[in-house]
Amino acid sequence: MQNQIKSLRILVVGCGNMGASHAMAYHTIDGFEICGLVSRGKSKELLNAKLGNCYALFDDMEEAINATRPDAVCISTYPDTHENFALKAFAHGCHVFIEKPVADSVAAAEHVVAAAKKAGKKLVVGYILRHHPSWERFIELTGQLGKPLVMRMNLNQQSDGAMWTLHRNLMNSLSPIVDCGVHYIDVMCQMTRSRPVLVHAIGARLTEEIPEGNYNYGQLQIRFEDGSVGWYEAGWGPMISETAFFVKDVFGPKGSVSIVAKDAGSTGKSASIEAHTKTESLRFHHAALDKNDKFLLEDEWINLADEPNHQELCNREQRYFLKSILEDTDLSSHAEDAVNSLRIAFACDESIKTGKIISLL
Repeated sequence: MQNQIKSLRILVVGCGNMGASHAMAYHTIDGFEICGLVSRGKSKELLNAKLGNCYALFDDMEEAINATRPDAVCISTYPDTHENFALKAFAHGCHVFIEKPVADSVAAAEHVVAAAKKAGKKLVVGYILRHHPSWERFIELTGQLGKPLVMRMNLNQQSDGAMWTLHRNLMNSLSPIVDCGVHYIDVMCQMTRSRPVLVHAIGARLTEEIPEGNYNYGQLQIRFEDGSVGWYEAGWGPMISETAFFVKDVFGPKGSVSIVAKDAGSTGKSASIEAHTKTESLRFHHAALDKNDKFLLEDEWINLADEPNHQELCNREQRYFLKSILEDTDLSSHAEDAVNSLRIAFACDESIKTGKIISLL
C-alpha cells in the first residue's frame, strides 16, 4: 500500500488562497506527489517559490494534463470554471478534489457528479467544516436539544485590498450567500436530518463595483419538514460591519449550544480565513428548571484540545481525499449532500431576485 500512496500524482489547478493551502497539503503529506501547478496569472510562480521552486508550471489545464498525466486533479478556481475543469479531469481518468461550491448552477453540479460516477472516479468537495472537530462536536450536541431547532449563523466579511478584489471577482458568478452559504446550509441539514421545505431570502447591492442584478449582502431563511428553522447571512465588502461578523448558535426545547469565538469575532479579522473556522470554545446551555423555575444546571464550557488551524484543516481534507481513493470509499452521499446544499442556496438566490418564497417540495 505504501507504494500506492506514493504514486498518487496530483495536478493543482488554481493557486490562490485555497489552491495554495491544498498545494501545501500535497507538498507535505506522504501519499501525494504534485506533478504541476496551473493558473492564468502569477499566483503559480508565487506558490512554487513557497514550495521550493520544484514543480512544473502551466497556464492551461488541458496542456498540463496532457504533459503530466496525473492521477488526480485539485480544482480551486472560480466557480464558473468548475464544471468545465472537472469534466476534463474525469475525461482523462482523474480523481477530483474540487473547492465548494461544486459548480455555478445546480445543473452543472449534477453534471459533475454524473461524470464522476460514469468515470468511476472519486469526487470530494471542499466542505472544510466537515473536518473540524469542534464543528463535528457542535453538530453532535445539537442532537441533545430536541426538536424543532432554531439555527442562527452568519459570516460577514469586511474586505479591502486583495480580499476585496477576490470578493468582486467571485461575485461575477456567485453571491456571498451561495458561495459561503453552502457550508452553513450543509451544517443545518446535518443538524436537522430533515427535508428543507421552504426558503425565503433578502439581499442588497451596496456597491456599484459589482454587476447589475448581483448583491453583496444577503440573508436566507430555511424551514424544515420537522419544524426546524434556520437563518444565515453573509456580506462582502469595505462597507460591511465588523460587529456583524460572528454568530454560530442553535437552540431547541432542551437548551442551546453556541460557538463562542471571542478572538475570531474581534475587530479587524472578519476577512481572515483563519477566523472563519476558529471555534475556541462551545457553550452548552440546559433549559431544565427546578420547582422554583431556576436553572437546574450551570452552562457547560467545552474547550476541545484539538483546534486545528486553517492549514491543518486543509491537510485533513486531503487525507480524507487520499483515503477515499485508496480504500475505494462510497462517496455518493457526500456528492448528494453537496448538490443538495447548492440547490437550497440557489433557491435562496432566486428568492432574493424574485422577492418570493420558494418551495423546495
